Amino acid sequence: MKNPAIERLGLESVPENLKTTTWFEYFIIQLAFSVNSGNFLVPALAVMEGGLPMIWAILSTLLGGSLAFFFVSVLSLPGARYGLPAQYVIRSMIGTKLSRLIASPVRSLTSLYWFSVQTIGGTLVVLSLMKKALGIELSLIPIAVSLALIMTILALIGFEAVKKATKLFMPFLLIGQAAILIIFITKAEEGAGSRILFSGEEFSLGAFIFFASLAFVQYVSGVSASSDITRYAKSGKQGFWGLFAGNVFGFFMTALLGTFSAALFNNLNPFVAATEQTGSVLLTILIGICAMVSMISINLSNAYTGGFSLLNAIPSLGRVRSALVFGAAGIVLSCFPALVENAKDYISLLGAFVIPLSAVIVADYLYIKKARISEEDLASLASGKFQYNLKAIYILTAALVIYFLIPESWSPGFISFLLTFMMYSLVSHVPAKKEADSQKKSRHAL
Repeated sequence: MKNPAIERLGLESVPENLKTTTWFEYFIIQLAFSVNSGNFLVPALAVMEGGLPMIWAILSTLLGGSLAFFFVSVLSLPGARYGLPAQYVIRSMIGTKLSRLIASPVRSLTSLYWFSVQTIGGTLVVLSLMKKALGIELSLIPIAVSLALIMTILALIGFEAVKKATKLFMPFLLIGQAAILIIFITKAEEGAGSRILFSGEEFSLGAFIFFASLAFVQYVSGVSASSDITRYAKSGKQGFWGLFAGNVFGFFMTALLGTFSAALFNNLNPFVAATEQTGSVLLTILIGICAMVSMISINLSNAYTGGFSLLNAIPSLGRVRSALVFGAAGIVLSCFPALVENAKDYISLLGAFVIPLSAVIVADYLYIKKARISEEDLASLASGKFQYNLKAIYILTAALVIYFLIPESWSPGFISFLLTFMMYSLVSHVPAKKEADSQKKSRHAL
């Protein structure tokens, strides 16, 4: 059966004959998603604000990121095994109503926010590079809207477009990243040489743990979307290892370039730092293409998973209209650079909801379900009879309060995740009869 020009599969399972994607193809996809302007931030800040030597900053953020990627890969297994999208599978963990009314809107807003931020950030880099290389000054909004429109169309076409686009982009990404790395190594040799790896303030265990936790928090929210991608995997193992290896290797490259840029030039963005250090127009254009391609790659993921989250929240939209609605909202928000300027506030607010939800999902799937969705759970999904997970509601309410009480310097997202995971795991031992009686009373109350 030939893949349709536009993916129309919604919440239903992907047919077996379409599940053909190998681990290496997933490796390429995740590698293409990884190296982008937004992902450089935490590794670079570990050097610039945390004072960590470059090598310790890489190890710190790679450790935290890898732990998050493990959870993300584990939560991709339902997609690979059953061909179902992430937010639909999550109904079996927190209930249909809670998934549709809370988890999916939060995931849609998160994807939408990052879609617009990546579009604006990537557009600013491209405009800067165009001015330096060609002396051309362009307006932000037309470029941002054009890029957002291209990414919306690709996400609408579906997973095949994501797979083909990342394969097409990969040579440009690798060549651009190699060029940046060569520029950085050359400049390092002219100055401090290999000592740049160990330069910085004295090693601080507190800073090491803090930035590891920030990297963990940044990526663990992917547990609520990873099954969207692996629905087309040949098997659970193919999907798991492709996602895990691609994410870890991709983040290693991200951390290497981000910390190098911060240690050498005190610059958060390697794309910008590299162009400032080269007088070659050809290299500047090449790095500009790499920056634009990296932005398009990550936003394909944001638009694709965000559309499915919206579909789970409003199933009547259908697959095509949900993608179009998400894309339209992304195009509009990409016209407002203030979203980038106030990123810290928006990220903190989204994190208060995203992190506890992620912890409950991970705890339920790993601790309660033992990384398997039973036939009973699948039947419950089809019937929609499991409406509310009351334990999840109580724990999420408590976790939301805890999140805002924890000082920002303590990394509230990481602590909130751990506490939510432990609390949910503990209350899961409530006897089944008590839970059933409680659910009956709650239905009347709701």
